[in-house]
Amino acid sequence: MAVTALRCKECGTEYPLEALFVCDQCFGPLEVTYDHSGLDAESVKRRIQAGSHGIWRYADFLPFTSRPASAIEPGLTPLVRADRLAEQLGVGEVWVKNDAANPTHSFKDRVVAVALAKALELGFDTVACASTGNLANAVAAHAAAAGIDSYVFVPANLEEQKLLATDVYGTTLVGVDGNYDDVNRLCTELAAERGWAFVNVNLRPYYAEGSKTLAYETIEQLGWRLPDKVVAPIASGSLFTKIGRGFDEWRELGLVEGEVPVFHGAQAAGCGPVAAAFADGHDVCRPVRPDTIAKSLAIGNPADGPYALDLARSTGGSIDSVTDDEIRAGIRLLAETTGIFTETAGGVTTATLAKLAERGEIGSGDRVVVYITGEGLKTLDAVREGFAMHEIEPTLESFAANVPERAAVTA
Repeated sequence: MAVTALRCKECGTEYPLEALFVCDQCFGPLEVTYDHSGLDAESVKRRIQAGSHGIWRYADFLPFTSRPASAIEPGLTPLVRADRLAEQLGVGEVWVKNDAANPTHSFKDRVVAVALAKALELGFDTVACASTGNLANAVAAHAAAAGIDSYVFVPANLEEQKLLATDVYGTTLVGVDGNYDDVNRLCTELAAERGWAFVNVNLRPYYAEGSKTLAYETIEQLGWRLPDKVVAPIASGSLFTKIGRGFDEWRELGLVEGEVPVFHGAQAAGCGPVAAAFADGHDVCRPVRPDTIAKSLAIGNPADGPYALDLARSTGGSIDSVTDDEIRAGIRLLAETTGIFTETAGGVTTATLAKLAERGEIGSGDRVVVYITGEGLKTLDAVREGFAMHEIEPTLESFAANVPERAAVTA
């Protein structure tokens, strides 16, 4: 395998492949490095296409010394051509990468599968996480399937659906009175004290690598082509930047040809530190206190915010924020035009796509991929306000009197 070391993103200092996440020299974040010099593009393509029906088909690009396996393998989720959505927005070609089709119904299955496999490789017997919901579901489920203990720490006011869908796996669920940043701070302290494998703390460099598989799948599913533009949500900024890294890796190795896509980031206005920094021309994100229905994106002090800013600016993209009302409208727009029911993070992404279309930043010739990261059944309260049902007597007359005619739907 091609994995070589951990390297500081700021000063370049290298470290062994252990449970480390911050540089001793400059306190910069660590990331996994690889030596792909011996890889032949055509041989790699054949291995991928003959591989498993999930993320382990990309083992050459993941942080292991031998090919991993897991009881739950995520990945190869649908890439849906959304012609009705594109028509409604007046744009060209829109594809929806629906990662709600993963085992616990979010993209977090990808990062957890990688982190848990690394935890087992390093000899840990307990995994844990700080979560805004989707990660909690994934850690609890994957730990249960692997037969190891897990602890999940979340803000105590999280959506009930996500709490129930975490506890069912038999994890130790801990609700913290505070926001995600408070939870994350506590978990950083616990990682040092307890010696557990916190997937998004001391295993964060490995965990983050799972997000690259979204880029790999997109290329494969587009027939080994690149999109022109990408619209993806930003919470910590890790997903956004790792999708970019995945595209870059395959371009550099010659697995795909073309220009790097333009990256557009999406945040909620109630927690948009990266969008605010982009709008103000700043390189540093000023922390905020979250106040939004998009709780899965409610990270007020995003660790990878500066790198998300770099990616958007270097590709000629943007980072927008949308209001809670726009988020609700985005959820309905996606559902009514594609049949895909997304959680609030997907509402943020779809609403941002609509905003870009309205501004004319997506042209009729652009191939756009929109990343939907979670399932709408996890955030039902977000659509409760617009719920409507026509209650009638079981007669034709009652139906005719109480149920209005619908306008014809055009293809």
